Amino acid sequence: MDNRSEIRDFMMSRRAKVSPQQVDLPVHGPRRVPGLRRSEVARLAGVSIEYYTRLERGNLAGVSDSVLDAVARALRLDDAERTHLADLARNCGPAARRRRPDPSRKVRPNLQRLLDALTGAPGFVLDRRADLVAANPLGRALLAPLYERAGAPNHARFVFLDARAAQFWTDWAKVADDVVALLHVQAARYPYDKGLTELIGELSTRSDQFRTRWARHDVRAHTTGVKRLQHPVVGPLELTFEVLMPAADDDQALVVYCAEPGSASADGLRLLAGWAATGGGQLARPDDAPLPNG
Repeated sequence: MDNRSEIRDFMMSRRAKVSPQQVDLPVHGPRRVPGLRRSEVARLAGVSIEYYTRLERGNLAGVSDSVLDAVARALRLDDAERTHLADLARNCGPAARRRRPDPSRKVRPNLQRLLDALTGAPGFVLDRRADLVAANPLGRALLAPLYERAGAPNHARFVFLDARAAQFWTDWAKVADDVVALLHVQAARYPYDKGLTELIGELSTRSDQFRTRWARHDVRAHTTGVKRLQHPVVGPLELTFEVLMPAADDDQALVVYCAEPGSASADGLRLLAGWAATGGGQLARPDDAPLPNG
């Protein structure tokens, strides 16, 4: 992953989203491009235009926290975007090229026991490449279509490269946006992860939908919310979710889904648990269906 180009594209994309009116700057005549000019961001951040230009071209090595904060304020970054900019700065320069261990394909035994103890809630663990590295039986049943794909189950590949994804995820476009935003976050944290870079390259090559979203450089926190899906066995489900980051495994995320007590989705999860307990079965795969196009 080219860290300098990622910095440049992210900062330029954020600059384009801020209008002069939003920051109380006067506008004189038409503008060729949307958003703020570099000189205007520099003025708002209290730095020279030459220095800001150097930053936006990808040279964040050695930049102070106070300057990063000033730039973040000028660009009106939210908390997730501020963290992303800090990650990009932290991994800029030769010192950041120290190789970090590849993500483990296993979870710690205690984390697996915690998963297995969640008998009434689907749970699974994602690594920084969006691979599903562990799940409890109900989580595996909920995400059954992912496990029927060849190779290791991967959330991002399913969303963008599997014909069933648009039917499985009722809010497919939002799910797709979230996946891309999360991969941007991980790419900033682990810019020299070969497997992550290859995944992003594969998705960019094979999916127009991914490529378009990747070019937006949107990032966001994704820790709680609602997922709506059409399960091929039990039908529609509306589930809340929580994402927990185990302190001992900073590149793994524990995701747990829950249903509102007494709801149709709670009944659906009970039916799904019964289906899983009997061994489940082969799901139908529409091989001639088009890829997601939302």
